[in-house]
This record gives sequence, C-alpha cells and structure tokens, in this order.
Amino acid sequence: MAKHPISVFTKPWTEPLPIVADKVAALGLDGIELPVRPGYQVTPENGAAGLADATRVLSTSGLKITSIASTVDEAIIAACGDNGIPLIRIMAPIDLSIGYIRSIENYRRQFDALLPALDRHGVTIGVQNHYGCFVGSAVGLLHLIEQYDPRHICAVLDMAHCAVDGEPTAMAVDIIKDRLSHQVNFKNAYHARVNGPEDEAVYKVKWTTHRHGGYSWREFVDCLKKIGFAGTLCLPAEYSDPAGKPQRMGDDVIPYLKEDLAHLRSLVADW
Repeated sequence: MAKHPISVFTKPWTEPLPIVADKVAALGLDGIELPVRPGYQVTPENGAAGLADATRVLSTSGLKITSIASTVDEAIIAACGDNGIPLIRIMAPIDLSIGYIRSIENYRRQFDALLPALDRHGVTIGVQNHYGCFVGSAVGLLHLIEQYDPRHICAVLDMAHCAVDGEPTAMAVDIIKDRLSHQVNFKNAYHARVNGPEDEAVYKVKWTTHRHGGYSWREFVDCLKKIGFAGTLCLPAEYSDPAGKPQRMGDDVIPYLKEDLAHLRSLVADW
C-alpha cells in the first residue's frame, strides 16, 4: 500500500461487495471504510462472517478494509481483529436529556469495559468529531479520550466538522496531534442560508468538494506533515443532494469523488 493509503467510505453504495470493489479499484484507491450498519453488505448481526467474506472479496481487487464504521461491542472487535481490520470508527452524540458531562461519562464507562477486548485483538476505536449535538471539535475529542492510550482509543479528525464549528485547522491539529494514530477524513462543508432576507436567518450545512468548503485541504495536509501523521487519508464521499435528500448516493458521487481524489493526490505527492 501507499505510504499514506487513501480510502473511501463506501456509504453511498449498497450493491453487493464485488460490484463496490470494482468501482473502488477503478478509482485507484488503496482501501475502503466499510459501513457495518443495517441495510449494508455487512450488518452488526452478521459481523464475524460478513467481515471475513468482505475481506476476501476486497482482497481479490487489491483492496483492504482500513476501517469500519459501526457500533462497538466485543463481537465486532473480535471480528475486526480476526480479519486484520485495525480501526472501528464511531461518533459521540450527546444526549441532552442527561447533559454533556453525563454523556461523556457514559462513553468513558463503555470504553473502559472494552479495553481488554481492544488490547486482546489489537483493534482501536477511533472517535470522529461531528457538528451539532455531538462531540464536535478537536478540543472536544481531547476532552473525551485524553485519558486513553491511542492504541485503544484514538481520534479521527474531520476538519469539515471543525470548520462548521469554527475551529481553525492549525489549532485543531495541534490540539489532537498526540491522539491521531490511524485515520483522518477529507471532506468539506459550509453553512448556507436557506431562507430569504425578510425572515430571521436559517442556515443549513452543505457538503461539497474540496474547493468550496470552509477550510483548506492544503493547510490540513501541511499540518499533518508537520506532526508526522502516518495513517490513512479517508474520503467520506459526502456531497449534498440538490433534491433535498440527506446526501448524494450511488454512482452520483463519483464525479465529485474523482475531483477530490485528484486534488488530495496532488497535495500528498511529495509526502
């Protein structure tokens, strides 16, 4: 694999995995982040057998599963360990009915209970920041996971969400640099006003290509170079759908993904 492998989150595609593998291989990517979710090729219920089959199918196309996006329990951790999948990416929504502090305490209790399994199987939980009622920034991620060894619990920094939250790139990377061990995300977003000037302003987050969002991919790559980041660069392939659906799905993402992939490759060519 490349020094800095580039993967894609295959959320847009729900077809059988051999078809998805052909699409990803044709783009020249190194691997995928596989959603282990209801409605996808592998679900939490068939995790062990499903991940074994997915690993086999993807390997025939020269691809690796660099991470999965899933809920976390001991069975999923064991399945990842058995199939050489190093990272389980999660997010951390905040339950406002109990408040921020108790939500964080609950996550830490969950992490504490899973540490023996993570250690035994050589798997890491990666917590990604997300705007809104989630742990949304680098400083929030550090607050959540600072007490853990990054071999067990690490950060997956997504600067698009930091940008929406208003956290500068250089500061975000500096805050969380010691907790970045496996993966960072490259997508982009901005706030767009969605109503007229006669009303109180209403804004919506729009997902877009590298050039139109709220932060610079070039600056992000430069910051990652400075800290010696050695993990996977993941393209989440998330682009807003003009028809109002949550996001573009299926092959509709490919033209935008190709544009972002070409730009990312140009930025890391000499890294």
